[in-house]
Amino acid sequence: MKTLVKIWDHLEEYILVPSLMLSTALIFYQVVMRFLFKDAPSWSEEAVRYLYVWQTWLGVSYAARNGTHLRITMIKDRLSPKGQKILELFVTAIWIGFAVFVFIQGMAAVQTIAAFGQKSTALRIPMQICYASIPVGMVLMSIRLIETTIKSLIGKKTVEGGAAE
Repeated sequence: MKTLVKIWDHLEEYILVPSLMLSTALIFYQVVMRFLFKDAPSWSEEAVRYLYVWQTWLGVSYAARNGTHLRITMIKDRLSPKGQKILELFVTAIWIGFAVFVFIQGMAAVQTIAAFGQKSTALRIPMQICYASIPVGMVLMSIRLIETTIKSLIGKKTVEGGAAE
């Protein structure tokens, strides 16, 4: 059970760090091929592009977990602690509503692309795999927002901006 909790607590990191290493290696490979052999394979550039898309949408969840999304705190800083909690709940509700909207639009995009059977140019992978990063990222972000809000409400100490320790 403790292992599952640890995996959940660091899920995004376990995916993002290796994918960043793979992206870096693929870019290095492409640069070497371009300069040494004057011919770089197109699949490596495409793979890095799709890895980057997944990293971006998973990064949204990672930032929500750590409370590191860009924020303007001018109003929040002027409120009492109780007012800050109420404002935070309101903002989180709007944020989750936005995530639900993006999730629905992302699922529609995935379904449309799947219906057409579109494949990527170089790798020939189904494009819905790339577009699936949108709903996956939004689900994970929503879960992280709810998790952080619950921990905040029950009084668990949180790390800078949001995630509970």
